[in-house]
Amino acid sequence: MKEYRFEEISLGLSESFQVEITREMMDKFRDISGDVNPLHNDTEFAKARGYEDRVVYGMLIASQISTLGGVYLPGKYCLIHGVEIDFARPVYIGDKLTISGTVKEIHESVRRLTIKFVIRNQTGKTVSKGILKAGCML
Repeated sequence: MKEYRFEEISLGLSESFQVEITREMMDKFRDISGDVNPLHNDTEFAKARGYEDRVVYGMLIASQISTLGGVYLPGKYCLIHGVEIDFARPVYIGDKLTISGTVKEIHESVRRLTIKFVIRNQTGKTVSKGILKAGCML
């Protein structure tokens, strides 16, 4: 876990990490969220609609932004204030994602950061992108 303090953060500071989406993650997310939409839970339903397989929950992908802020950038002293996310491509079970964030703005008066992030799959294609607004408590 990173422990960036506000004074240590500069424009352009970047961090990234990787995660592989598993069937267990999908099942746990379904159980927690209650989202039983067949697009996420029924392979035949998803394929009949033109997808390769079950589509991973967008909010499961978005939850990785919590990891970006709370573990990597700024890390331990982070408090998320907001997230804007766009979903560009579907994600499937077994995809290996790289989540990267870069500090684009520093608001010293309120100790807040604007971090642009991008999530790419194993082929380098962008699956999601957006903005993370985070406070830095120390």
